[in-house]
Amino acid sequence: MEPVRDTARRSALRPAWRHRRRQGARPAWRAALAMVCATAALVAAGPAGAADTPSTTRVEVEIPGPEHGVEAGSGHALVPAAGSPAKHAGRLTEAERSADGEVTKVIDNGSTTDRLDVVVIGDGYTAAELPRFRADAEQKWAEVAAVEPYTTYRGLFNVWTVDAVSRESGVSGDPDPATVRDTALGSYFWCGDIERLLCIDQPKVDAYVAKAPEADLVIVLANSAKYGGAGYNEPSATLGYEGISTASAGHPKSGQVAIHETGHSLGKLADEYFYPGVPDYEKYTGPEPTESNSSGLTAERMAAQRAKWYRWLGEESPDGGTVGAYEGGNYYVTGLYRPTDNSLMRVLGKPFNLPGVESMIAGFYQHARIATALTPTDRTLRMRDTAKVAVPRLSGADGRQLVVRWYLDGRELRRFEGRTEVSVAELWLFDLRTHRLSVTAEDRTPSVRDPKTARTLRSTVEWKVRL
Repeated sequence: MEPVRDTARRSALRPAWRHRRRQGARPAWRAALAMVCATAALVAAGPAGAADTPSTTRVEVEIPGPEHGVEAGSGHALVPAAGSPAKHAGRLTEAERSADGEVTKVIDNGSTTDRLDVVVIGDGYTAAELPRFRADAEQKWAEVAAVEPYTTYRGLFNVWTVDAVSRESGVSGDPDPATVRDTALGSYFWCGDIERLLCIDQPKVDAYVAKAPEADLVIVLANSAKYGGAGYNEPSATLGYEGISTASAGHPKSGQVAIHETGHSLGKLADEYFYPGVPDYEKYTGPEPTESNSSGLTAERMAAQRAKWYRWLGEESPDGGTVGAYEGGNYYVTGLYRPTDNSLMRVLGKPFNLPGVESMIAGFYQHARIATALTPTDRTLRMRDTAKVAVPRLSGADGRQLVVRWYLDGRELRRFEGRTEVSVAELWLFDLRTHRLSVTAEDRTPSVRDPKTARTLRSTVEWKVRL
């Protein structure tokens, strides 16, 4: 793989990257990054000691790989959180204001409390172009849902659109750096002098995200056919979402860029690409990384220590080849290993590897519950009542569904297995005591082998019942 050559920031960022990898733990990296961001902001603001402001705050984003290559990414850059200062928004007309900020639930799979909510916002769409934005949003989500494990678990997701009305069509930097457009979210190519790096004004994005009932993941679609994207992969401390992926609505590879970024935000996966020929990244000598798909252990040592992805060693992976320990990854050529040769965390167009699928499923279940009470649980159910629960259907090729089991006072009622409603009359209660009726939905997927993760793939609803 060719090292990054299209950003002047790279040499300045090496110390921050090196600190991140040698610390190994995400909290230490955040502290280091915060210090680097603060330093960069002060430099940008002027003399030492000058106060930091929102306009100078910088955030780390992932750079997508080149358009005509296969690499999923090209490292990271520190960029202004508030976007480019060169763009000044004009006032919307009354008609534009009335359309701006409208929220639509385009895919409804249940309560926001129990589902993983994806919020899609468009930039560079005028009021007249909003119908096309909504169509673009549905198409882009279809691209995401076509990749496992999203395909199997699409029933765990709600998808919302938030209309952002731009005064001008298209986004800045398309087709060239001199092009500046007045848009709702301030999206722009040539961010950090990298043509394909599509940045946003994050405070403006957050203002629209806040209009949705819930946001676990955010996708910003630029009204452009130009190749590009970015990954803002730090969780929001105020709105709770795991990250923002930016993508061009009209480019065929942009969906893959967005899916790769969700590998970081939802799956907490490391990048599996690396930088040959760059001295700082020739050999890793730090502690064991925290990410589940990066390790300093060979396959033999991994198996002996029962560590990382040892449960998958030797298995055929959907991205091709056998799960093992392939040297190179997490930006380093040597000293770190990845599970397979070419998963989506390294190469666009490839699937997630088996350990990656497991981590993605674990990420889904951090936000989604698979048993939702349709009958209120805050009152005692009597003979005339029925306990009802909603359980999402899985969409995998193997036809596997969630296991639904009912219990009365902890004793399983096997005759009700698989049902989503049970009447109190069917319980055959013969006394006047208050009893406990519960239902558990469980995902027994073979794609999860870690017992700790497996224990998170179930949820329970409970009622009090009596004659």
